[in-house]
Amino acid sequence: MSKQSGDEWTMYAEEMNETMIAALERNLEAQAQFVESWFDVLDETPEMSSEQLNEGLDGYSRAYEVWMEAAEQQFERASDAFEGEDVSLNEFRDIWLNSANEAFKEVMGTSAFAAATGQTVEDVLEMQQEVDEAAQSTLRTLGFATEDDIDEVAKRLVELERRQHAVEKKLDRILDAMDVEE
Repeated sequence: MSKQSGDEWTMYAEEMNETMIAALERNLEAQAQFVESWFDVLDETPEMSSEQLNEGLDGYSRAYEVWMEAAEQQFERASDAFEGEDVSLNEFRDIWLNSANEAFKEVMGTSAFAAATGQTVEDVLEMQQEVDEAAQSTLRTLGFATEDDIDEVAKRLVELERRQHAVEKKLDRILDAMDVEE
């Protein structure tokens, strides 16, 4: 092997190592952020039973195993690449994408995740209600029609249409009766 080929191989290996380390660091950061947010959600869900919490922790444990298997798989494929096997970068990406999907399935399939999601939806709906009430109050203060005002007008219009239709039917009967008598 020539000096130039050896230098190119060394540069390639160093670049591959740096890329692998950077990818691993990003993956570990993502896992840490996921775990932190997961525990925050679990901690903020007051109605969660200890059984649900345990199931949630088991789900996270299974997700962690998936991540670790992906790390092993990526390390093996990196070793294969260093030994000269043609390994595409897409394969490395696919390892992490597939493991991320599998890990999230492990967590999202738990009753703890369902409880936490339910609590989050409940919190969002309460916040939306408060925002709607504040908007209605602001519109009322500024003299604009509120949603409640528009709903009231719509109900009155429907009632007027119903009454008009009833009056038209009565008039038609009267006119029909007058035609018969003539």
